[in-house]
Amino acid sequence: MINDTIGAISSAKGKGGVAIIRISGQEALDIVGRIFVLPNGKRLENPEGRKCYYGKILRDGKEIDDVVLTFFKGPASYTGEDVCEISCHGGLYITQAVLETVLGAGARMALPGEFTRRAYINGKLSLSRAEAVGQAIDATNDAQLRLSVNARGSALSQALDIIRAEMLDLLARAYVIVDYPDEELPVLEREQMTDSVESILLKLSTLKRTYRASRAVIQGVKTAIVGRPNAGKSSLYNAISGEDLAIVTDIAGTTRDVIEHTVSVGDVTLRLSDTAGIRETQDAVEKIGVERARARLDESELVLAVFDGSVHENSEDYEILDSVSLKSAIAIINKSDSERKMSLEFEEKIKNTVPRVVYMSAKSGDGLDSLAKELSEMYALDEIDISNDAVITNARQASALSVALERVGEASERLKIGESPDIICFSLEEALASLNEIDARGVSEEVVNTIFSRFCVGK
Repeated sequence: MINDTIGAISSAKGKGGVAIIRISGQEALDIVGRIFVLPNGKRLENPEGRKCYYGKILRDGKEIDDVVLTFFKGPASYTGEDVCEISCHGGLYITQAVLETVLGAGARMALPGEFTRRAYINGKLSLSRAEAVGQAIDATNDAQLRLSVNARGSALSQALDIIRAEMLDLLARAYVIVDYPDEELPVLEREQMTDSVESILLKLSTLKRTYRASRAVIQGVKTAIVGRPNAGKSSLYNAISGEDLAIVTDIAGTTRDVIEHTVSVGDVTLRLSDTAGIRETQDAVEKIGVERARARLDESELVLAVFDGSVHENSEDYEILDSVSLKSAIAIINKSDSERKMSLEFEEKIKNTVPRVVYMSAKSGDGLDSLAKELSEMYALDEIDISNDAVITNARQASALSVALERVGEASERLKIGESPDIICFSLEEALASLNEIDARGVSEEVVNTIFSRFCVGK
């Protein structure tokens, strides 16, 4: 299939001013030659790479649209193959008609992500950079876009190359002992090897920590807003969302079900859930809502526990504080624009139970900047520059890095207790193999297929 010439619509689905049909493969020019003519009616011959040509698309000898054709001569193209891009009018019927004409002239319909997969196969992109292309397409906020631009650059590859070079040097030292068993390794050399292992461990650990930050940006953090009725949960939900998504009234128990929305607070993405106020109730419908709120609290990665600072605390507040004591949580002392009636003792208990506390008025939005700052620190976004630093951006990379870290840790322990060199080499080789998987030096075809199957057709 790699020798087939493929075609697909590469612009977004729907009606627009312009649509793009992309063709890639060794027969791209031949296919275009069968359906494209210049304004003088002549066929296009020997086009220059990276040059645009105005003309018409013909189907069964009849014009269906006037278009602009751009030719990219391989390997100086996105896929590394000959690529032709047809820019036609963006009507739904016209776009489909041009695509069908391309397919009828000999192209095969591209599979999801097949253009980018060919770029990877032809050495135009590493696997980590190819994954970043998908992240760019899926980006919904500025932080995700900055992270995808970074991932498409060379920061991660450069960081991996440095670690890889140190590991290869370490393996070379260890193999000296394996190859010359009668030569006893000097103590100094063993100390130097130990220092090298510790240096590699530090670099791997530093790189691994970036995944927590990128995951908070890209995948988002499953977050529940909990609190007693009328604490201001729905107001907080609306303030964070920037929209009036949840009903806000002075009547306790207004929220009866879980409301969900994905939002950005600073650079952190929250998969946010507003829940019913947690209290004992005899109302059958509200009771279901309270049960769902408790279930959402249990399954969430992060809890925003809201306490009303304008009233004296009650048993429900104590129950909520106790329920979040073992969770990753931020306490929100709400209604800071009202007279404070919460007791100093309970306020102190909140601070002792939940490490991060934010004072805010959900009604006015005052305090959202403080919440963003706490989230940034919680997910280590204050420690890295997501636009420039090497960052691990997905679970596949993080898993491979974790295995590498574990195996180098084994090598460190074996060095310290004087294990035989061949055992040390075994751990280091396994670590190197795992590290190579991050940018596809040894990754399985199944993994590659899975990655590109998530791409849209035409990319």
